[in-house]
Amino acid sequence: MIPDDHSMLSILGSSDELLRVIENAFRADIHVRGNEITITGSPEESSIVVRLFEELTELVSGGAELTADAVERSIAMLRMTSDRPAEVLSLDIISSRGRTIRPKTVNQKRYVDAIDRHTIVFGIGPAGTGKTYLAMAKAVRALQEKKVNRIILTRPAVEAGERLGFLPGTLYEKIDPYLRPLYDALHDMLDPDSIPRLMAAGTIEVAPLAYMRGRTLNDAFIILDEAQNTSPEQMKMFLTRLGFNSKIVVTGDVTQVDLPGGTQSGLRVVQDILDGIADIHFSKLTSADVVRHKLVSDIVDAYGRYDETLRQSAPQAIKGAVKRPRGRQ
Repeated sequence: MIPDDHSMLSILGSSDELLRVIENAFRADIHVRGNEITITGSPEESSIVVRLFEELTELVSGGAELTADAVERSIAMLRMTSDRPAEVLSLDIISSRGRTIRPKTVNQKRYVDAIDRHTIVFGIGPAGTGKTYLAMAKAVRALQEKKVNRIILTRPAVEAGERLGFLPGTLYEKIDPYLRPLYDALHDMLDPDSIPRLMAAGTIEVAPLAYMRGRTLNDAFIILDEAQNTSPEQMKMFLTRLGFNSKIVVTGDVTQVDLPGGTQSGLRVVQDILDGIADIHFSKLTSADVVRHKLVSDIVDAYGRYDETLRQSAPQAIKGAVKRPRGRQ
């Protein structure tokens, strides 16, 4: 029974769109009459459906607007974790221009919570998992709440060596394409008219990683994006910029390293170097946390299987080559 003060339309969706999502996800018969829902099926399935409607009801009562994606994610959480969808999907980070930014998966919420609890957080996962976007939302909120005095956003330009000389134009024109995603995220979270003013005042700084060398960054929320394209030396340089009352979030995807052949990724190496140090946290996100088009998750999984196949076959190929007899050609 759904309480009378809740809109069944909000829970079931226009033309029962959300109800059909639920029906397709369970081996149970779900019948709706007025504000009464009857569920017929196995005890296990029926129990999850009951919990799902309880969570959806709580989300709606909190002002959330349900979508098919939110319902599907809620079902996945109830099947795979002990976390409550109403707690995960109702955690507001910031609201801007009528849009609220919040985590959409359990791992995203754990990542956001880790940023609150730790001084240095690494967000590692494939494209589309919200690593940088959520970190930037936390940075903007920290600035708005005056927990920090400035936001510093950085990423390696082009490659670990950051050799920009071959590109045409001024230095700004050369680095701008590599920093553009950070600007785009800022425009989602702040009044676009305020961004030039904040940047001119130094309250928000967007710069290539090379500009961090030799600095000590106090009272700042610092984000290093695309960290898989740092060398180990650059990663050390960046992390040691940490000053008092500052927070660092490092994001990257270790499966998309663009470094020259033979160069180690600083993001891969740092996981072994800093493992176990207090107040440093590594958050791992997976294809299940992708919040872009559904195909993105499938693509990430497909590439993962392909890479694993190559890793498994490579030793055999080398072994076969070693044992090949030196006969006549």
